[in-house]
Amino acid sequence: MKKTLLAVAMLFILGSCASKKKLLSAQKQANEIQIQLDKARADLNDCDSRTASLNNDLKAKNDELTSKNSKMKELEDQIEFLKKNNNNLLDRMSDLSVISKEGSESIKKSLAMMDAQGAQIRDLNSSIQKKDSLNMALVLNLKRSLADVSDEDVQIEVKKGVVYVSLSDKMLFKSGSSVINTQAETVLSKVAKILNDYKEIEILIEGHTDNVPISTDKISDNWDLSVLRATSVARTLQKKYGVEPVRMIAGGRGEYLPKVANDSAPNRSLNRRTEIIITPKLDQFFNLYTPNAGK
Repeated sequence: MKKTLLAVAMLFILGSCASKKKLLSAQKQANEIQIQLDKARADLNDCDSRTASLNNDLKAKNDELTSKNSKMKELEDQIEFLKKNNNNLLDRMSDLSVISKEGSESIKKSLAMMDAQGAQIRDLNSSIQKKDSLNMALVLNLKRSLADVSDEDVQIEVKKGVVYVSLSDKMLFKSGSSVINTQAETVLSKVAKILNDYKEIEILIEGHTDNVPISTDKISDNWDLSVLRATSVARTLQKKYGVEPVRMIAGGRGEYLPKVANDSAPNRSLNRRTEIIITPKLDQFFNLYTPNAGK
């Protein structure tokens, strides 16, 4: 009898242990699912935030484009008004025989010159609009392509009518080095893809340092370091990602164009950067300022 009771007790204990194991296993799975759910929600919130930022950028650029279109329309209306007034005046003077034939020809030449200037203004405004639209598309495409990169490592903005892509030195290089880190090549490959999609733009690559002196066997000072870093980026874009070298200029600014004062470690970190400056082809753009350019 005792043996029977002992056997029953053992079976009960074993069954209880098995139930606890199943319960613990189920609880562990539930915790893992909750962690995955929380991560998915965080990723979704981050995606929503980036989407909202892109939409705000797009709205701001559209507003700016609308404002410039309005100003161009005002200029065209003014030119048309002046042309009508001058034509009316010329007709009256001709009818009354008040001016000489030479005077009339002079006025006609002036009107023709005004027409030519009006055409230049329209061409210039059209070119500016095209450049602004190109900048907006570049910024949106770059931000979309680099959405998974930290804002501390890459900053994209439009200044003085051109697009700046600022890359931090801690992402690109080791301290005092001009050799590009392997992990930075992923970022450069994404930038290169955008650059290769827009063949009509030129690329200026500028190296920048802080004001801490440097002197080694191969690097004389911050001038040297900034130039070497710029040429390393240009060489990588050319040789690894197929960006045409004829479109690129590489140069160094040393410590002489800081973003902020070099008065703290965080500020010096901001100043150590390499900037990829994307511009329209300036020879084509400035030809619009010169009548009969290229003829």
